[in-house]
Amino acid sequence: MQLNQIIELSDYPITDQEFTNRCKQRLDSDGALVLPNFLSDIAIKQIIAEGEQQQNLAFYSTNKHNVYLRDSDPDYPMDHARNRLVQSSKGCITDDQISSDSALRTLYDSAPFKQFLAAVLGEQQLYNYADPLSSINLHYAAADQELGWHFDESSFAITLLIQSPQAGGSFEYLEDMRDADNGEMNYQGVSEVLNGERTPKVLDATPGTLTMFRGRNAMHRVTPTRGNTTRMLVVLAYNSQPGVALSESARLTFYGRL
Repeated sequence: MQLNQIIELSDYPITDQEFTNRCKQRLDSDGALVLPNFLSDIAIKQIIAEGEQQQNLAFYSTNKHNVYLRDSDPDYPMDHARNRLVQSSKGCITDDQISSDSALRTLYDSAPFKQFLAAVLGEQQLYNYADPLSSINLHYAAADQELGWHFDESSFAITLLIQSPQAGGSFEYLEDMRDADNGEMNYQGVSEVLNGERTPKVLDATPGTLTMFRGRNAMHRVTPTRGNTTRMLVVLAYNSQPGVALSESARLTFYGRL
């Protein structure tokens, strides 16, 4: 499958500088860029079929973690925002389980697509992960599975929604909830979110939507999936430097293997 069969290029001319500039302005101002119907129907159908065929290979995990994705800090009580636990549960297939002729592989490796992403993100260049698991991940969320509130470690995330559940599975976020680079963790604000005292924004997405999101300082979650239709979401993971691999401990946690 060629790139013009995967991306709706008439709506999203990714090699056009003016379009790229508009996308960058939106990401910079809002912290999120949502491009609905970015993927063609034929690409979505192929990826769903591949996902269903490979789902038996998925590694399923349920983890308790705090919002900061760090070990608990003994300087604070366990019910403090720094240590308070939430739950995440999902299934995942990894880069080495994505076929060489997959539309996902073509898209991920496409030079024009990577140049578009880099320009929007304000990066000089984007590089694949050095380890064999982390570059392309397809996530499955069956009934009652969710991603608990958290901040990302990386400065940006790129996702493609492939299949929506019958209900639930909503992406909720609040931007500028901390200043990680300056060590400002905003425990009071985080407590208010965990207590349901702040109303988050909801990022609407339908199958085929490309989302670029700055989650390092934005607190976010995916609500529990409801119904019998599994939510499928692809994470396209790049680095701004070459030779970066996810740590072995992280790979064991997320994928169950190295």
